[in-house]
Amino acid sequence: MGENPYTLMFGKEPLQTISRFAQTREIYDAFLADNSPCQIYMITGVRGSGKTVMMTEVSREISKHDEWITVELNPSLDMLSSLAAKLYDDKRIKGYFKSAKINLSLLGIGVGVEWNKEEPISDIEVAISRMLETLKKHNKRLLITIDEVSNSENMKVFAGAFQILVRQDMPIYLLMTGLYENIDALQNEKTLTFLYRAPKIRLKPLSIGSIAAQYKDTFELDSDNAREMAKLTRGYPFAFQVLGYYTYIHGGKFHQAIVEFRQYLDEYVYDKIWSELSKNDKKILYTMAKKGYNRISDIRADLKAESNEFSPYRDRLIKKGILNGDERGSLKFELPLFEEYVLDYMDL
Repeated sequence: MGENPYTLMFGKEPLQTISRFAQTREIYDAFLADNSPCQIYMITGVRGSGKTVMMTEVSREISKHDEWITVELNPSLDMLSSLAAKLYDDKRIKGYFKSAKINLSLLGIGVGVEWNKEEPISDIEVAISRMLETLKKHNKRLLITIDEVSNSENMKVFAGAFQILVRQDMPIYLLMTGLYENIDALQNEKTLTFLYRAPKIRLKPLSIGSIAAQYKDTFELDSDNAREMAKLTRGYPFAFQVLGYYTYIHGGKFHQAIVEFRQYLDEYVYDKIWSELSKNDKKILYTMAKKGYNRISDIRADLKAESNEFSPYRDRLIKKGILNGDERGSLKFELPLFEEYVLDYMDL
């Protein structure tokens, strides 16, 4: 048996993927335009919804254009210092900074280089601004990618500096991924309200038809079985990978993979999601799972909750990617087998 085309690892690009053409095209068109309508995009979705894979795909495609420089930053580090160091160490543009006499030795960058007595820069934001001015003169653009942002001090400092650089008309672009609650917390910072205006792409389920076509081809299934298998995933990208992975191990017999499929989702995704929910969030989900309710009026009646009490929880569960509220007046579970998880783990 050859290499398994599916993966159980978050963020790793597997051999079998399904692209989100419309959403990736939106980012490409915005960033690649001569007069970009926006310089920042945020990708959000539940764990395993494909945020990192999509960000990587966009970055890889944009980097194929000669005028673009791409840098990925680690949000747990000093991001401004990391950005300056990565730009300076890029062999394609390093000569630009030397020619512009940008001395970064006081910042610990380019130590040992002969600077011919150029005045060293001591402020990291000034240094990055000077570097971006230089890139702009050479018709270069910079795309920064950050995976799984949170409302950390590092991120707040970086976002504040990014906002200033955009106001200075620098050729700098930012693509971030994050869970809904982390991006929401970052946006609520008083000094970072500009993030509210930034376009957000919330990753919704993949097409069941596209998943069925992939499974049909990979496992040589007939159309009915391929669609049955695809429906088990509810379009959740990580479930698409996990079910495919264990089905491959079982020689294409997906019914034999369901126990491992469910156990893996429970242990590696749902336990974490469940632990982060409020008591009232859990009550709503349990009521839906136990009673089989989909209509909002039935759920509210069972919980004895007024509309203004219920709405914030409903909205948050939808934004977290746990519930789907596309049909007016109704809610349904978006994650596969999550109803069963709720019934098993609700501590009454």
